[in-house]
Amino acid sequence: MKALVTGGTGLVGRYIVEELLAAGYEVVVAGRTPPASGLFSAPVGFFEFTLDAAGDYDAPVEGAAFLIHAAFDHVPGRYRGGEGDDPAAFRRRNLDGSVRLFETARRAGLRRAVFLSSRAVYDGIPAGVALTEDTDLAPSSLYGEVKLGCEKALAALSDPDYCAASLRLTGVYGDLHPNKWDGLIGDYLAGRPVPVRAGSEVHGRDVGRAVRLMLEADAAEVGGAVFNVSDLIADTHDILSIVSDARGCPHPLPARADTAAVAAMECGKIRALGWEPGGETLFVETVRRLAGPCRD
Repeated sequence: MKALVTGGTGLVGRYIVEELLAAGYEVVVAGRTPPASGLFSAPVGFFEFTLDAAGDYDAPVEGAAFLIHAAFDHVPGRYRGGEGDDPAAFRRRNLDGSVRLFETARRAGLRRAVFLSSRAVYDGIPAGVALTEDTDLAPSSLYGEVKLGCEKALAALSDPDYCAASLRLTGVYGDLHPNKWDGLIGDYLAGRPVPVRAGSEVHGRDVGRAVRLMLEADAAEVGGAVFNVSDLIADTHDILSIVSDARGCPHPLPARADTAAVAAMECGKIRALGWEPGGETLFVETVRRLAGPCRD
């Protein structure tokens, strides 16, 4: 079966592509530029693609059975605030463009669609409120508002012939490069100041498995639904203590952040389908690999 992955060359998209390739899917990635030679473990197809409500979406979806929409157009390095100084264009590309992609895939007869949403849909929820999929939402960020709009539009299109689901991802980490912790680890090893902060995390490999689950689970269990996808809460102290141990680094660690202030996303809904993230073991293994050569 052929799967179309928009944004397939990005950090998150690459994990999804690799999971699907390992499972025997034929994969086509859609993005601005073709994947570099050797980026993936097996050959993939490519379509040039940008989010544009007036663009041609028919060619990429032709012949595919599944759509995984991981592309998002934003100011480089920024998600919240990624609209820059043009929020109208940000909304037009990411909301209107995504909805048109969902509709095109449905008309073309694709069997399933998966949208990568975000924890940002919970922006503005008061501290102490459980982050569950049925929480009443009114995102305080434009990024969260657009992600929620995409979720709702896709759910409205879902039917027995077009099983559509959204995954609300938290901060995705992993050992592919470039990596979101490369700068943090480099600064620490060089003795430069590092921030004190905490966040919820999930490994990209576990995201890939969640996507595959959406393609293979009983349609009655996932069609029209949204699922939280999160694993653990970690701070910069947690990350750099592993680096320090691996490298024998003498630099002092940052203070601990208030991890209790980070609301956990409850993931019982997707776990009930059989999804199990890597937890602390995978977190430690990954950070040790990012730390580079270990001390003697």
